[in-house]
Parts: sequence; C-alpha cells; structure tokens
Amino acid sequence: MLLPHPEPLAHARLLTSPSVDPSVVRELERITGRPAGPAHATAPDGPFVYVGDVLPESLRSPRLLWFHSVNAGTDALLAAGPWPEGALLTRTVGRMGERIAQYTLAWVLAECQSVPEHTAQHSRAQWHRIPSELVGGRTAVVHGTGRIGSAVAGLLRACSVRTVGVGRTPREAPEGFDRVVLAGTEEEAAALADARWVVSALPLTGATAGFFDVSRFTAMRGASFVNVGRGATVDLPALDAALRAGNVRRAVLDVLPDEPAGPGHPAWRLPRTVITSHSAGITADEDVVADFGSCWEAVAEGRTPALAVDTLRGY
Repeated sequence: MLLPHPEPLAHARLLTSPSVDPSVVRELERITGRPAGPAHATAPDGPFVYVGDVLPESLRSPRLLWFHSVNAGTDALLAAGPWPEGALLTRTVGRMGERIAQYTLAWVLAECQSVPEHTAQHSRAQWHRIPSELVGGRTAVVHGTGRIGSAVAGLLRACSVRTVGVGRTPREAPEGFDRVVLAGTEEEAAALADARWVVSALPLTGATAGFFDVSRFTAMRGASFVNVGRGATVDLPALDAALRAGNVRRAVLDVLPDEPAGPGHPAWRLPRTVITSHSAGITADEDVVADFGSCWEAVAEGRTPALAVDTLRGY
C-alpha cells in the first residue's frame, strides 16, 4: 500500500465534504495546520486530501493523495468506480466496536428476559408470568473476527457466553473468542447447529455478498440471527424461509441490502424480526477527529495507518 510522499502532503490542500460538521472542520484544520476548503465541481490543480462521507466522481483524480472517510464502511466508495491509483483510503472506526457490542448484548439480554413478549402483554393490559433465560453457557457464533467482531465476542464472553469466531483464513483466536473456525467447513456447520445466537459483523466484499444463504440458515437449529455488518451479506428470501421453518428463532437486522427501506420493502414482512435502521454503530464527531488525527500522525511519520483500507480486498 503506497503512502503519500511527505513533500506533496506538506503542500496538499485540505478539502472537506459539506456533510462534515463545522466543529470537526476546525479540528481538522488544527491537526493539519492549514485551512480547509470546500470541494468544487472540478479537482484542484495540485495535490489534495479530502475528508467526507462520499468521494464525488470529480474528485477521483490522480491528484487525490488521501481520502479519509467519516464512516467505517467503505464498500460503497469502492463500488462507485475505480479507486484513484496510489491514493490512500482510511476510515473512521472510533468506538464503533464498543457501540455495536453493547447493541448486540442489549438484544441478547432483551430476548432472554422476554422483553418483546412483556411489551406485547403490556399493550394488551395482560398479566402473565414469562420465564427468563440465562445467557451463561450458551454459544454465540460471530462471523467476522476483526475489530467489531472481537468487541462483540469480548462483551458476550464477559457474560459467560461461549464465543466461536468464523474467519476466512487460519489464525489463532483473537481476543474475545474461545476459538475460531474456518468459513465453509464442517466445523462452521457444527458451530451454527450449536449456536444460540449467530452474529454477522462481516464487511461487504466479493467473497461475502450473499454469504448467509440457504445452506447456512438451514444449518442453524433455532438460533437467533443478528446482523450488524452489511445488509447485502444476507440472502433475505433465505432468511425469510428459515424464520418460517424455525431454523432461525428471530432476527435483528441493523442493516439491509437496500437502504433506506421504504414501506414496501420485503424486510418489513419478515416474521419475528426487528429492523433498527442502521443505528447500531453511528460514528460521532469526536471519532472522526480522533481517527483522522491518528492517521495524519502515522502518514507524517511514513507509517501505514492502522485504519488504512486495502482497496483491493475491500477492507
């Protein structure tokens, strides 16, 4: 992965998207020691650094040294067209892993304490005792063993949940996981059959599109499914069939293949499903400032930022 040469970076213009809050822009100016300008219809004549949520086609220029995304996901950026050769791509993660881990745990505990059933009873002014379920000793299978998956597994493990990670390459279990199995193996199928919860924290790449298909949902034996990764990693008709057959007990979907979902979207008709409108890990302004600052420091010292994206792999 090529880094911007220190000399062009030292003279590069700083441009920001209109979506970036003025308070964040002021912090970016402080970090870089230069004024920030708005993006125009054409790319600047000289090298530039751009911070924003999307990269306009007019700025996909050979003069782009570096784009820092205010979001964690970069699949839409890379799918929009060829990435400018040699341009660095970094992203904002911040405390997203912590936020998504707490989101996942909240739904796990809500299910075990029968919160949806009690809420429904309340709306009917009905009194009926419903037994609770302990999470300890149950198994959660987490697909994706990176920052977010590890944070999810670590918090669940703190509640005595057994955590099994699913990855694409052989590796020792990262922090938070009891063990890791390879995707597409008999070990993964056995883990899915044993799971009480299956959590997806997968990015969207060519290898993960439609990853949760008929075969994986069929392998489940009453697990609840939580998707905090990317919507297009799930085959929605396959999930619908698994919910109706009982292979999947219930589903919590923070992401969908098409967003925002209009009233006619088929996801609203999935049984025993809650959709939370891509809100599990919203990045905060302070996350953008902190992560851009750490990336700037790394680049200035000639190091590859920890938040750099491999534009060929997609993450």
